Amino acid sequence: MNDVVERFREVARQCEGDVFWTPRRTPVEAMSDVARAAEELGIEQWDVYAERGAVARLEEEVAALLGKPAAAMFPSGVMAQQAALRVHCDRAGSLRVGIPQLSHLLLHEDDGPRLLHGFRFEHLSTGRALPTVEDLDRLGDGLAAVLLELPLRDAGCPLPEWDDLTAFTTRARALGVAVHVDGARIWESQPFYDRPLDEIAGVADSIYVSFYKGLGGLAGACLAGDEDVVAEARRWRKRMGGTLFHLTPYAVAALAGLREHLPRMGEYVAWGRALAEHLVAAGVRVNPSPPHTNTFELFADSEADAVNERAVAFMERTRIQPCGAWRTADVPGWAACEVAVHASALPREPAKVSSWLSEIVGG
Repeated sequence: MNDVVERFREVARQCEGDVFWTPRRTPVEAMSDVARAAEELGIEQWDVYAERGAVARLEEEVAALLGKPAAAMFPSGVMAQQAALRVHCDRAGSLRVGIPQLSHLLLHEDDGPRLLHGFRFEHLSTGRALPTVEDLDRLGDGLAAVLLELPLRDAGCPLPEWDDLTAFTTRARALGVAVHVDGARIWESQPFYDRPLDEIAGVADSIYVSFYKGLGGLAGACLAGDEDVVAEARRWRKRMGGTLFHLTPYAVAALAGLREHLPRMGEYVAWGRALAEHLVAAGVRVNPSPPHTNTFELFADSEADAVNERAVAFMERTRIQPCGAWRTADVPGWAACEVAVHASALPREPAKVSSWLSEIVGG
């Protein structure tokens, strides 16, 4: 981390208001919220090693929302996805998995899935491209599973069109290839498809969902699928150390997030699209344009340090953090930043926030 980014983060910590992400809470505030939610939800029993109590209730609710026979809570999505792919690979007798080059599993997990389970990852798509039926056919016979990340976060959170998605999954099933969906942001993707969550999840044999991103939970994830797949995944959860003595606080926070934030995902996405429209009109490059979810990228024709310096000056003057730190983009001389619209943004006018970001981008 260079000096400018370090200074950006220090000034950001002193700001009194955010625009993006979930609202800031101290540990005391967050845990107090969990305690209140437990009381409101009538949670009076602890889970024990991920059995009973709030964990069982959460699993039932997630399975019902996604239209799957069963779901299992995991302490992390990293573990949930490794368990799912291990089950699919063991059943197929093959370690070959088709996966986008920009998948979270390849970029952010220190090669853990391959080192721990021996998966043979093969690029289903490269760069920012989304996987197609032709990509699937190119990998040939012998695949155990394919992973689709909906949306593909490191490409700016784009989503495939519904017909393209269903054509892909139909072809995979015809080939006998299991379809696993990385649905860390599937809640945020539902407005794009404008279809019920169970219909979206229905394209997959298994799907992982996150609780601490759009739902604002403390941590944790669920894996949903057929009962026998989830039962095997539970065994892998135990083998990988995922059955903590108590997961109740994480389950309660997730249940609260499903009630508070899931009904508002359409508002978050609509606000983000309104912001993007203002930004594009002001000459700021947005990807995707219009955004597919509440999360998207901004680009500046400037070095990252210069943009961060302008952001620091803005924060020092206003005590508002209008964006995260900017990074060097793939295009030389350009900078990029990801923004994620949640409850913090809604009280603000998209046009006003656009003017702030335009000032930072353009100098």
